[in-house]
This record gives sequence, structure tokens and C-alpha cells, in this order.
Amino acid sequence: MLFGHGSRDPLWHRPMQAVAQRISAQEPDVQVLCAFLELTQPDLAQATLSLVQAGVQRITVVPMFLGMGKHAREDLPALVHAMRAQYPQVLFNLQCAVSEDPRLIEQLAQIALS
Repeated sequence: MLFGHGSRDPLWHRPMQAVAQRISAQEPDVQVLCAFLELTQPDLAQATLSLVQAGVQRITVVPMFLGMGKHAREDLPALVHAMRAQYPQVLFNLQCAVSEDPRLIEQLAQIALS
């Protein structure tokens, strides 16, 4: 599950949706959904319910944030904790925000230098 902040602007969603489409193209057997903290649907609870109803037993949540602000440090872990309590049969893996991955930092540096 790709997790973002959300926005009223539909163009804001395009990059996350593009990542989801790329994942689906590379790994057709992996179910991938986008979920959002606010302003956009589905939220984490709705997306989790969809995956659980589809029989998914392991959910990896990837915070698509470019900074480790309050949402990534506090809000999202609390939401995932609630999902763990609601669905104890599901294994949840909460990854670090994508901005913490050195591969992304390298890619962003290369883009900035080009």
C-alpha cells in the first residue's frame, strides 16, 4: 500500500498512481493500492478493508513522503497500530518514508544535476 498525504488537486495523485501502475506492471501478482491521510479517498482503513476482503494476509505500507514530518513519525504509525488491532490475522509492515531510502536520495541528486 502506497500511503500519501492526499490533496484536493487531482493532479497531485498522478505520481503515486504512476508508481502503483509500475509496481503492477513489474509484479502482476502483487496487489497495490494507494491510500491517503486526508482530503482523498481511500483512507488507510478503507484500503486495508479492501485488501483484507481480497484475502491479503500481509500488507506493506510505504509512506510516500519526502520528509519525516509529524505525519510519517506519529500519525501513520498510530493508524497502522489501529489496523493491527482491528486485523490481528494480517501481518503489517510499515516501511520508512521513501525519503529515508538512499536510492531515492541518489536519484533525486541525479535529477537535480541533470
